[in-house]
Amino acid sequence: MSVREADDPPLFARIQEQNLLRQYDLLANCVEIGLKKGIEAFDKYMLWSLNAAAVANIAQFGGRFREQPIYVGNHLPPPFKEVPHLIDQFISVVHEIWTIEPHPTVLPAYALWRLNWIHPFIEGNGRTARAACYLLICLRQGMLLPGKKIVPERIRENRRPYYDALQAADRHWAEGQFNVDDLAAYLEKLLVAQLTDAIDEQ
Repeated sequence: MSVREADDPPLFARIQEQNLLRQYDLLANCVEIGLKKGIEAFDKYMLWSLNAAAVANIAQFGGRFREQPIYVGNHLPPPFKEVPHLIDQFISVVHEIWTIEPHPTVLPAYALWRLNWIHPFIEGNGRTARAACYLLICLRQGMLLPGKKIVPERIRENRRPYYDALQAADRHWAEGQFNVDDLAAYLEKLLVAQLTDAIDEQ
């Protein structure tokens, strides 16, 4: 069962918002588990769950890697047959860099960019990437961070800097370089704003 946006835009929007709330609840569980089990809790099963929550009732293949080509603006994601291997590589990099990259937003920026670049799902890739990014931010800080408006919501409010930073990382990658500095700096600003607002709310 799924609702198409073109058939009923208000219902589609309402379901999408409710899905995000459920995804954030699931994300809080993932943070709690990750704090107990360590970075190894960050795996493809967690990604499947976050995606399934994000697209429930608006996409029929939630929580499963795509098995068809997909097009995203000017970005052509890799062939679907490469997705499982690319995700394994991505998770391996996260695990390996976890203990050697102390910066609070570099690894989350990598996750945000790489998941968007791979585009492993039919629908909800951005929502899943932002959730995974925030999970890593919280794990790096050692807690589920306070604040009524968290980093993923702040990204949704003003997407132009987000898209610009993703495209900058894409250009570096196309030139044979890994560089997510723009995205890490962008996330750092949003994180500071979230924590500042949380202090003011007390």
